[in-house]
Amino acid sequence: MKEKDDFAYQAVYRYLVRLINEVQTDSTLKLPSLRQLARRLRVSISTIQSAYALLEQEGRICSVPKSGYYAVPGSFEDELAGEGHSVLERLYRNVRRPGCTMLSGDEPHLLLSLESALQTMERELVRQYPRPLDSGFQPFGDLELRSALAARYTRDTRDCWHAEQVYIGPDLLGMLKAVVQVLQLGGSTVLVESPCTWTLLRLLQSLNVQVLEMPLAEDGRVNLTDLDHLLLEHPVSLAILPSTINPVRGTLQPADNRRAMAQLLNRYRIWVLENDSHGELAFGRNGPPLRELIDPQRLLILGSFDKALGPEAPYGYLLCKQFDQRWQEYFLLRAFDLPPIRQKAVARLCNTGRLDQHLADLRHLLEQRMQGMGELLDKHLGCWLRYELPAGGSGIWTQTQQGVDLRQVFDTLLSQRLVIAPGELFSLSGLHRQQLRISYALDWTQDVPAALEQLAGVLRQARG
Repeated sequence: MKEKDDFAYQAVYRYLVRLINEVQTDSTLKLPSLRQLARRLRVSISTIQSAYALLEQEGRICSVPKSGYYAVPGSFEDELAGEGHSVLERLYRNVRRPGCTMLSGDEPHLLLSLESALQTMERELVRQYPRPLDSGFQPFGDLELRSALAARYTRDTRDCWHAEQVYIGPDLLGMLKAVVQVLQLGGSTVLVESPCTWTLLRLLQSLNVQVLEMPLAEDGRVNLTDLDHLLLEHPVSLAILPSTINPVRGTLQPADNRRAMAQLLNRYRIWVLENDSHGELAFGRNGPPLRELIDPQRLLILGSFDKALGPEAPYGYLLCKQFDQRWQEYFLLRAFDLPPIRQKAVARLCNTGRLDQHLADLRHLLEQRMQGMGELLDKHLGCWLRYELPAGGSGIWTQTQQGVDLRQVFDTLLSQRLVIAPGELFSLSGLHRQQLRISYALDWTQDVPAALEQLAGVLRQARG
């Protein structure tokens, strides 16, 4: 399978869609394993993973631990009902389905894509390497990309990173799983801000990690007294915290509060995993990022390219100055088969400044869309939702009136083919049941005002 105008994963995606549609049955269809399909189509495993991830987001397939991927049987209307499934399962089953509108996604790249630049860079590299690129065995990721990331996170001679301290994996969640396994966190307690992305929460839960949630104040502050008590009363092994903005609420933690929190974490000698997946999406700076305040000997940095580049570059990365042997053993055993040309193309975008310019343009567009969504919320939902405009990210965190059952609202809207993300998805302990996240990084060719009016009508019925 050759790449021409499309990325390889898109061709694999179309192949799988046809494979699923050809089998007209109500029984569950087991799909080929990643390795089987990679051999059959002569592409990398990471390409297959990208295609499967897209199909899973669309609800066409589901993954079963230790078993594989399966096509989801049943009709579209049956899946809309979703009886017997959790809110999260029903959301995943219906998001991106034909005729459905997703009002609560987190895909900034939908507003501005760097796909064509990435494709152009790949073609240039293919011309430079006319034969299949043989860069040697690189289980920790392509050296050029690791060097580019080390340079990107280096601030001065004291706070510097080197390529051997950088590791590349298939995606963000894969790298988080590596952290849990290398640090042997199974059964231990991990501290997170709340609200927290549901993918991170559910992955920690699936890996037998006890999640301790630290609610944020409305202005993005952490209550330091409460944090002190939590650290005193619970044996926290790791704190997973954003670099600047909370990915769900888009609030920017005040600089003085961030410094005081870092001092407290350093005093308790807590390992900190800085989640930098949304760090480049803050509309302005408010002091140094968390990583510059944490003891570098107890710091890990987690990031990815997918928010800026989309599924064409899903790779996750990790920076750490400790446990070299453990990381190396982990990645040697996994032997991730990541396409070197794609990694080199991302590295060139970093080194030439194209990625930085793209991020600046994306932030500008996100801020414009945020203002536009705020005006629409005031017009269509001003009586039903309270909110503050965020300081970055891709969504607005809203508060519904007391007495509104958002679970009922979710179910009603799902039957009308409108998908929302109620606040309960962003907590494991029952928090945020009156909150709702509304994205402004969505497909604006859709009738967004009509979708908001539809939401207003259902909220009115739920209140009435």
